[in-house]
Amino acid sequence: MNNLTIPEILIQTNEYVSGQTLAEKLGVSRQAVWKEINALRDEGYEISSVPRKGYKLEAAPKHLNEAALKSNLKTNIIGKNPIVLETVGSTNDYLKALGAQGCENGTVVAAREQVAGKGRLGRVWKSKRDDSVMFSLLLRPKIAPGEVSAITPLAGLAVCKALRDFAGIDCKIKWPNDIISGNKKLAGILTEMSAEFDAVEYIVTGIGINADQAVFPEEIAYKATSLLLETGRHFDKNKLLARVLKQIEDEFLNNDLELSHTALGEYTSLCATIGRNVTFMRGTRRVSGMAVSLNRHGELNIMLSDGTICTVNSGEVTVQGIY
Repeated sequence: MNNLTIPEILIQTNEYVSGQTLAEKLGVSRQAVWKEINALRDEGYEISSVPRKGYKLEAAPKHLNEAALKSNLKTNIIGKNPIVLETVGSTNDYLKALGAQGCENGTVVAAREQVAGKGRLGRVWKSKRDDSVMFSLLLRPKIAPGEVSAITPLAGLAVCKALRDFAGIDCKIKWPNDIISGNKKLAGILTEMSAEFDAVEYIVTGIGINADQAVFPEEIAYKATSLLLETGRHFDKNKLLARVLKQIEDEFLNNDLELSHTALGEYTSLCATIGRNVTFMRGTRRVSGMAVSLNRHGELNIMLSDGTICTVNSGEVTVQGIY
């Protein structure tokens, strides 16, 4: 077969396409086309067939699907050839293994189900099959390990902007790595890297977006929400992920993997942490102050009670009024 797929051909055509035409475009037999059509139907594609007219795509699956995702992508680098898994332990771990084997810059791995998903500080990311949009992307930037601090803020900015645009949600960023709506967590980000002393080998950023959860386990119900709970709608996960990946590519390329003046201004305007009282660990002491700004490295500037500014670049920060 060539690089085209049956879903892509049917989407582009938006009318009936004969089995012979599909066979010629794909460079396969009509029998192979028939088998692939049946396989696509098993995956959730609604494809009608009429004698002497051929096949027409009536509806694509709304759950994550490799062909459906690819047909919606508008990126040049990120996710050019996405991998969508039925189930995986962790998309981050899976992609890190691919990274060690030399997979290309911009590789994206998504999954319908994660059985060992994880967040910051080793927390577990729980989600049932098809409830969330879970994916990881790999970058191979030519930067030093000390220059990766802007990756998570840029990813957070991209996810927040994409969700606001795609789903119409007034979501915000909770520094350093959560997207919230109504003071509840809607999405989370985890960035990991492999590096030598003076150079990054690869960076893997994992993102999980709560999509179709109608209820959450009792222990997290007070601090978690989903697109369904916020809007009352079920979204096409392939279109959603394609929109998020496009926004990530735009933010990363436009800002050269740094928090530019423009990006910093956008992040600050969307950051729910700024202007709130926060508590964090400073050595062995728990310290409180007011989050006042973010610097170009993505670090949080906190004004303490004596007026001094403390800069925090990682760790656990508790924000007053937000879980």
